[in-house]
Amino acid sequence: MKTCDVAIIGAGPYGLSIAAHLKARGVDFRIFGSPMEFWLKHMPTGMHLKSEGFASSLYDPGSTFTLGAYCKEQGLPYADIGTPVPLEIFTAYGLEFQKRFVPELENEWVTSVQRSAVGFRVKLSNGEVFTARRVVVAVGLTYYENLPPELAALPQGFVTHSSKHGSLEHFKGREVAVVGAGASALDLAALLHQTGASVQVIARVAKIRFHDPPDNLDPSWLDRLRTPTTGIGPGWKLFWLTNLPLVFRQMPENFRLDKVRRILGPAPCWFTKEQVVGKVGFHLGVSVTEATLQNGRVNLLLADSAGTKKTVTADHVIAATGYKPDMQRLAFLDSEILSGVQCLEKTPVLSSNFESTVRNLYFVGVAAANTFGPLLRFAYGAKFAAPRLSKHLARTASRNFVRSESEPETRPAAEREAAQPVAR
Repeated sequence: MKTCDVAIIGAGPYGLSIAAHLKARGVDFRIFGSPMEFWLKHMPTGMHLKSEGFASSLYDPGSTFTLGAYCKEQGLPYADIGTPVPLEIFTAYGLEFQKRFVPELENEWVTSVQRSAVGFRVKLSNGEVFTARRVVVAVGLTYYENLPPELAALPQGFVTHSSKHGSLEHFKGREVAVVGAGASALDLAALLHQTGASVQVIARVAKIRFHDPPDNLDPSWLDRLRTPTTGIGPGWKLFWLTNLPLVFRQMPENFRLDKVRRILGPAPCWFTKEQVVGKVGFHLGVSVTEATLQNGRVNLLLADSAGTKKTVTADHVIAATGYKPDMQRLAFLDSEILSGVQCLEKTPVLSSNFESTVRNLYFVGVAAANTFGPLLRFAYGAKFAAPRLSKHLARTASRNFVRSESEPETRPAAEREAAQPVAR
């Protein structure tokens, strides 16, 4: 049976950034997944990223191939701050990053991970079975769609989660209700309107809180001191959350959970405001209490805090209701492994090196947010996670899996398997 030191599950910004760092450190690894799949297949065509340009990169060890560097190479418009990043440019950049830094990516799904004598027994969608000494779970948001029970009761075909939509052309001429108040909800509302759909936005908040546009693209040192810019937003509060994730991990559980829950909540981007205000309908300060199907259309019963009710009718409902990490949804992990992962609000309790309570099993991305803070909910968090985790994995690598500097960086699995142990 083939074997490797580290198996990375997931090929988004976290998985690819970690693989690039491991490769530079000479650690034997295999990485699985479709590159940038969540961004390519689970976000609507035409949308723009919420993050600024400087915070929308993947991370190679020298930070040489940033989004800015890619745009300069390709002659594409770019600015660190103030120029929204189109989804199409970001995904093209991510695919180019993969080609340059992680060409050994295997476009296969991991279907099963079980414990074994040497670590883990991993099975792939093509039927291959191999063993890995360590496993890094970097699956992103794909497994964590949150569909409220009131909407989940609708028949299939009349309700979908926002992550199910790439092209929106099939909604032209139809009435669509979008439930949610965040960037995904308002981006979808804007794009649906542009497609020719009749759109209504339904949200529990009394007012949509759009982000303010950047008003100072060339701040002075005094401006930067007063309001520092970070990869997840401006201000000192976010500065500490961005730069001190290890300190955040030491905070009491209730403090951490509260900050992850409340900080950086639903808030559409400033450039979306003019695309929806006056162009789509809004039902704010209400909740969906019941959803039924009648004569091929969906009836949504809405109620406000005073108990006043009204009904909204649509051809289709899109739930832009976010994601809720839950280890039990990772069906590829064996039940024995899941039972051994100590959790806090359904997310793994992690060491300072991202290791769970199951030895040699690591989690990054949104699943690590309750440990390290809101930073890990964003692709920008890979800037912290990739170097830290790769350094730990290199330091604790088995001598049987460490590559010498004279060996090529990319070798077939059979060659890696046959290589003799070498010392660093």
